[in-house]
Amino acid sequence: MPKLSDVLAELEALWPPARAEQWDAVGLVCGDPDAAASRVLFAVDPVLPVALEAVEAGADLLVTHHPLYLRGTTTVAADTFKGRVVHTLIRNGVALYVAHTNADTADPGVSDALASVLGLRVLGPLVPDPTDPAGRRGLGRICEPREPMTLSGFAELAARSLPGTAAGIRVAGDPDAPLRTVAVSGGSGDSLFDQVRAAGVDAFLTADLRHHPASEAQQASPLGLLDAAHWATEWPWCVQAAAQLDEISDRHGWALRTDVSTRVTDPWTAHEPARPADIHPPVPTSSPGAPR
Repeated sequence: MPKLSDVLAELEALWPPARAEQWDAVGLVCGDPDAAASRVLFAVDPVLPVALEAVEAGADLLVTHHPLYLRGTTTVAADTFKGRVVHTLIRNGVALYVAHTNADTADPGVSDALASVLGLRVLGPLVPDPTDPAGRRGLGRICEPREPMTLSGFAELAARSLPGTAAGIRVAGDPDAPLRTVAVSGGSGDSLFDQVRAAGVDAFLTADLRHHPASEAQQASPLGLLDAAHWATEWPWCVQAAAQLDEISDRHGWALRTDVSTRVTDPWTAHEPARPADIHPPVPTSSPGAPR
């Protein structure tokens, strides 16, 4: 049985902390590196239900994509929701490790997992890492469908392939437009529109698209947009990461057990679709006491 430090060394070889953005908070959050590790749970969000799931599964290590503490804090008191997560994990001997932007740009990384679940062929990174001479690392991926596809067909594929969430898939653009190449980026991607336009792709699938960047992107080019739930675009990485650790475990003869949380931690829990209706200007109303 390996020590936690042995497992962490392998995880940091997959996702070197030095490749995380300067503002990011990755690595070991809590846990004893000298403790034994026999079971690992992968999840997107380090929220209390996931911490309790790790405890119930008998995990020694919880690996999440999103950081628990991204900004400075002065307390881990159990009467705060983040402190409660830390207390739950430490009390039950579960370590917490985070791989965030260093996993986004890895080879393979978060967007490779997203492309894979969508059945896309990866051509290269959308924003290449200049320190990678092989040109494989970087943010986002430029891809091509494995068969002819329209924007509406791609949206249907995404809705079938990604984990189901209340938000579903929002689409902007000509539904019949043919797609030769597409860009994908797990997580929030509307800061990448300049790179997407420069890549000359026909559509861009990401999450958390805001009104103004999306509107401006639509005005600048006939780019098709697909806006999925943030959690759904990053969850496939958990499956990919678990498979990577399985291969490492087999190579070392560790018999380490890995699990992937299927708990939906997307914060939106319901979606009420708008009902098409004619828009009319408001009818003026008379003020009290005004002549009729």
